[in-house]
Amino acid sequence: MEHKFYCSVLMNQFSRNLIFIIITMLIFSKTSFAQVDYSFSGYIVDLPVYSINNSELSNLAGIDKNQFLNLMRIRLRPEIYLWSGGRFNIEYEIDALYSKQNPFSFVNQTSDNRQVIKLRWQLFHQNNFNVTHYFDRLYFRQGFDQGNIIIGRQRIAWGVGRVWSPTDLFNPINPANFGKIEKDGVDAAAITYSFGNFTDLNIVYNPQNKFSESNTGFRLRTNFDKYDFALVGGYFDKRIITGGDFAGNFFDAGIRGEGIISMDKENLNNNFLKLIFGMDNQFTSKLYGLFEYQYNGEGALNKFDYDLLGLYEGRIINLSRNYIVVSASYQLTALLTTTVSNNSNLNDGSGYLNLSGVYSLTDNSSLTAGGLISYGNRFSEYWYYPTSFYLQAEMFF
Repeated sequence: MEHKFYCSVLMNQFSRNLIFIIITMLIFSKTSFAQVDYSFSGYIVDLPVYSINNSELSNLAGIDKNQFLNLMRIRLRPEIYLWSGGRFNIEYEIDALYSKQNPFSFVNQTSDNRQVIKLRWQLFHQNNFNVTHYFDRLYFRQGFDQGNIIIGRQRIAWGVGRVWSPTDLFNPINPANFGKIEKDGVDAAAITYSFGNFTDLNIVYNPQNKFSESNTGFRLRTNFDKYDFALVGGYFDKRIITGGDFAGNFFDAGIRGEGIISMDKENLNNNFLKLIFGMDNQFTSKLYGLFEYQYNGEGALNKFDYDLLGLYEGRIINLSRNYIVVSASYQLTALLTTTVSNNSNLNDGSGYLNLSGVYSLTDNSSLTAGGLISYGNRFSEYWYYPTSFYLQAEMFF
């Protein structure tokens, strides 16, 4: 109890100190430097979704078969340039969500297991309507001749996969989450050092409430004969991780792969392997194709052993072992692009078909119409997912 109390006091003090340091830097920069510049951007998204659950799941879970939700997001992204190489980034968001939904629809699902400071607040909640606001990015970045240092809530994206990314050990996105645009922010201190010749080292420290459970890792990247290679390793979620990735070209196609071995620090025989391999190609100026395979050693072979709670809580993004995605995009006109993709669980035979069309309304706005059509036998992975049809209107500024 004393240890938990100490950690709580320490994190509260850290939060206050961080805010004090940020305010001090801003005041100091205004009084001591002749020029403080800034930029401002953002976007507004409205996403209405109509979902149809299978009848048996609706009865078992006590939810409506036909459901509607609407998510409106306003994201503001100011950047403050303090001095040479120094800047302060903020990404602040307000979400208004009307929802009475299947918990496995994943629309706007967020994960805070990499966030140690509470920066999310509820503005309004009544019945099925909820308004929240939060800081998804809040960091200071200082660049120097051979790299940079970033401290605060930031985006950390490791890996090269288009659909899955085993080496992204922070907050990977479930590919079925069509309502998610950004990766969730990570509270971390990160340093990148460049050795030249397309070689750099990225070291990240992600604190947790218990110091012994903090996450730390590195990614060493280099280039050889037109191929990018990376080695990753560290300690995440009480497990020892090692792995790597590569990306390059094979004739006209792009190829990529990555994988990790995850080991329990208390029992190194308790380990699993994750890996992906993918190819994509721009066949013509209008036609693009992609496939990607995933082996998920963390998953179960028997559908009755699936970790549904882990999926719901966002700790994992797939339940079984072997998956493949095949996708194609075609530009019908200068303003309209259509995409069709199929994500299949090769073990239990379930999956989903994703169809979408994106129409460019103006230089800074677009309208997307799509559908995620799930299929699978009883209690298979994608049997839990509703079939959903959606519209998404975006305007950037």
